Amino acid sequence: MSRIIIIGYMGSGKTTVGKSLAKDTGMPFYDLDWYIEGRMHRTIKQIFDERGEEGFRRLESTMLHEVAEFENVIISCGGGTPCFYDNMDYINQQGESVFLKCTPDVLYNHLKMGRTERPLLMGKTPEEVQAYIKEQLTVRTPYYSKAKHTIDVTLMDSYEKIKITVDKIKESLNLD
Repeated sequence: MSRIIIIGYMGSGKTTVGKSLAKDTGMPFYDLDWYIEGRMHRTIKQIFDERGEEGFRRLESTMLHEVAEFENVIISCGGGTPCFYDNMDYINQQGESVFLKCTPDVLYNHLKMGRTERPLLMGKTPEEVQAYIKEQLTVRTPYYSKAKHTIDVTLMDSYEKIKITVDKIKESLNLD
């Protein structure tokens, strides 16, 4: 196994699961957003503000192609990463893709408790955020569904359940 690439909507737990899986397997972990921020010396929000979404997506695709060349790594992608350019096909070519799937209500609850600023949600009311999540899932799920593995993370609300999710991924990928 050289690369495990985790995808899913923002708030689905990609970073949390990726870090836990990395700790469990001893593989290095890369969060694509953190990687971009480190390389660009800017936050994702600053990049969005400076370049707009299109400029960010081009940069994100370039950085995906860079980090996905690393060997024996676990990568968590941004929620939109698989949905632009040839990114989903590239992800599947580069490694084992894992889609963390959950309901819009769970995503909303995770996002409202989140500590990070999400540029695509800025300035929206709670009702607008809920509607936006549902709309985005309709658009993005066809991309996410191309993943080689799908893990339901609807009930991933404790450390114990994170461990169960990691174990499900390891079982799905035949890791031990």
